[in-house]
Amino acid sequence: MDIVFIEDLRIETVIGIYDWERKIRQVVALDLEMAFDNRKPAASDRIEDTLDYKAVSKRLIAFVESSHFELVETLAERCAEIVISEFGVTWLRLKLAKPGAVTGSKAVGVAIERGQKPAQ
Repeated sequence: MDIVFIEDLRIETVIGIYDWERKIRQVVALDLEMAFDNRKPAASDRIEDTLDYKAVSKRLIAFVESSHFELVETLAERCAEIVISEFGVTWLRLKLAKPGAVTGSKAVGVAIERGQKPAQ
């Protein structure tokens, strides 16, 4: 199984359950691992044959910047749905972190896996 990844994609959004959080924008950081067979793009050397990580990133940035969720769990789930439905990804692992949300920690958040993980 091949993996296309995006690491530490930082996006500002409205996220949180507290009243003060609903009035500000905070940074979330996304890490994605997406199953994709890279043999065809490796042979053709054509961007059209790839899982275009720039296109995935731009789509997620647009979505997250305009979102207003309370829970990181909800935001992570919606991001995973977008990648699977719009980019034809059959399996992904998505980590969504909220840096600085808990005093003393680097970040808190969730990691989810969706879809059917291809055989090795």
